[in-house]
Amino acid sequence: MEVIKLNDEYIKLGQALKAAGLVGSGVEAKIVILDELVMVNGEVETRRGRKLYDGDVVSFNGETIQIEQ
Repeated sequence: MEVIKLNDEYIKLGQALKAAGLVGSGVEAKIVILDELVMVNGEVETRRGRKLYDGDVVSFNGETIQIEQ
């Protein structure tokens, strides 16, 4: 499980996927999100700009990202 520490109040979903190294670019993040391959807190998320806060969990391609303050 990858842990991303927040520098601000939140991080956007596309940025979190890039920061964790699960996608190579913003365009790739957009594609996998629109293809409904990404889950946030157990639910499919289709908004690349979804704001992630402390405690949120992102799942993609068998990998998990934990968002922490």
